[in-house]
Amino acid sequence: MPEYKAPLREIKFVMDELLDMPSHYANIPAYADVATPDMVDAILAEGARFCEQELAPLNRVGDIEGCQRHEDGTVTTPTGFKEAYAKFVEGGWPSLAHDEEFGGQGLPESLGIVISELVGSSNWSWGMYPGLSHGAMNTIEQHGTDAQKATYLTRLVSGEWTGTMCLTEPHCGSDLGILKAKAEPNPDGSYAITGTKIFISAGDHDMADNIIHIVLARLPGAPAGTKGISLFIVPKVLPNEDGTLGDKNAVECGSLEHKMGIHGNSTCVMNFDGAQGWLIGPENKGLNCMFTFMNTARIGTALQGSSAMEASYQGALAYAKERLAMRSLTGAKAPEKAADPIIVHPDVRRMLLTQKALNEASRALVYFASQQNDIVKKAETEAERKSAEELLSFLTPIAKAFLTEAGCEATNLGMQVYGGHGYITEWGMEQLVRDTRIATIYEGTTGIQALDLLGRKVLMTQGASLRTFTKIVHKFCKAESGNKALSKLIKPLMEVNKEWGDLTMKVGMGAMKNRDEVGAAAVDYLMYSGYIVLGYFWARMAKVAQDKLAAGTSEEAFYKAKLTTANFYFRRILPRTRMHAATMTAGAASLMDMAEEDFSFL
Repeated sequence: MPEYKAPLREIKFVMDELLDMPSHYANIPAYADVATPDMVDAILAEGARFCEQELAPLNRVGDIEGCQRHEDGTVTTPTGFKEAYAKFVEGGWPSLAHDEEFGGQGLPESLGIVISELVGSSNWSWGMYPGLSHGAMNTIEQHGTDAQKATYLTRLVSGEWTGTMCLTEPHCGSDLGILKAKAEPNPDGSYAITGTKIFISAGDHDMADNIIHIVLARLPGAPAGTKGISLFIVPKVLPNEDGTLGDKNAVECGSLEHKMGIHGNSTCVMNFDGAQGWLIGPENKGLNCMFTFMNTARIGTALQGSSAMEASYQGALAYAKERLAMRSLTGAKAPEKAADPIIVHPDVRRMLLTQKALNEASRALVYFASQQNDIVKKAETEAERKSAEELLSFLTPIAKAFLTEAGCEATNLGMQVYGGHGYITEWGMEQLVRDTRIATIYEGTTGIQALDLLGRKVLMTQGASLRTFTKIVHKFCKAESGNKALSKLIKPLMEVNKEWGDLTMKVGMGAMKNRDEVGAAAVDYLMYSGYIVLGYFWARMAKVAQDKLAAGTSEEAFYKAKLTTANFYFRRILPRTRMHAATMTAGAASLMDMAEEDFSFL
């Protein structure tokens, strides 16, 4: 199993030098006094220690053992998971980025996302248990009553209880408009929830005393489709009036899904048999409320792609430096050894640099998105909040879909670096491939996210949301247009940034004649967009590195590596936009002309 080491220097580069988080926190009154540089450094150091020493050793344990469902419907987690969660709660980690009003520490979401990265890279399946709780907390905080917040939110924030989201049913995945779960009113104002939900991550476990399910269901007489869905709080154990635990509710895990990866997390079929629940938010507005949870989960899923890249890169780099095979094409680099380390070979470097380039830019994107989230939640003016919300809305589908697709690519490359050993379980590289593959599927597949980006975010706003980002890129490129040292980055970035708008208009014009053009172009459009977004962050990182080297630094090697990686990205990865530009404008006919019966002649 690769030995995980928290990349604190890389993290601090993005936080302090690229995004200037210290000034960002200082400019938001809610964070100015709590997110001080000393406090942030202390939290990162302790978070790194916890993930390296407590979570990373359990990663393979979880993969081998998996979870166990017992005859009474209860589920136990792999060896050490429950004890690690107790230490996590004792350390105050669940409450880190939540309001003090509900028992939180009042620190920024952007700091919480950094800790989530460390957790995800060290043990993703374990991290999903507290990770799902964040979405439940945000949903109850935004849409719950004062009584619901007092009963549920405070205990979720403390980590005493955990949460889930229950959407999918056996007959419906992304199309929630056809869900069948029912909610019948009870005389006491509660509801009896009946139905089956599947693929429920952390649906049952032994790590917390109670699990709070956030459930979509239909009220009697509700309109058909998504307009007739309501949202409910359904606890595993019913709380008494004083908050203590009472009777078990009529909800339990019917079975555990048999999965390709993330074996350490309990992915459950959950059966609700007249379980007592309480409405959260307005009737028939459940999907609107649930989007609070889903948007939180989508950024968290984007982080899975980024976290997996880091873990895989660390393992691949260490192996490439030690593994001996063949001689360099330009002469022996380690003549005293039987062969050269494989890191001298161009193709191994191609794989490592692709991992490194995607990984470091993905971290910048996730942190930048979380920075916007800070502004949305706590900025003083409505104008600031609205501007950040528009930008975050545009970036969310790109972050979720592109970074998870990139995570799959990077982990496959990490496995490939090991050659045949990468296919062997003991090395741990194939586990990263298996664990990461789900990320492109859940919280909306790549295709669903692509339709959201191109259809809802771009075309339905007549390009306005796209321009919120292209203007940022244009402003940066214009400011650096005279920077000769970075001209090989700035010029191509300016070109694709302009082309982005031109291609959008071309696809939009086609869609006016045939709406299938949107679906045909969407995934290529999203991938094209993702490469430009990461290119922007690499250009910015290169600018920071250039300035540091010009000013004189004791970390020359670190900053030179940034410039070298940026050059690699622009020479070897950004050109992928050429292929996506061609395929997104190829038209829907090449996909839709074939008759259904002609797909197979069996």
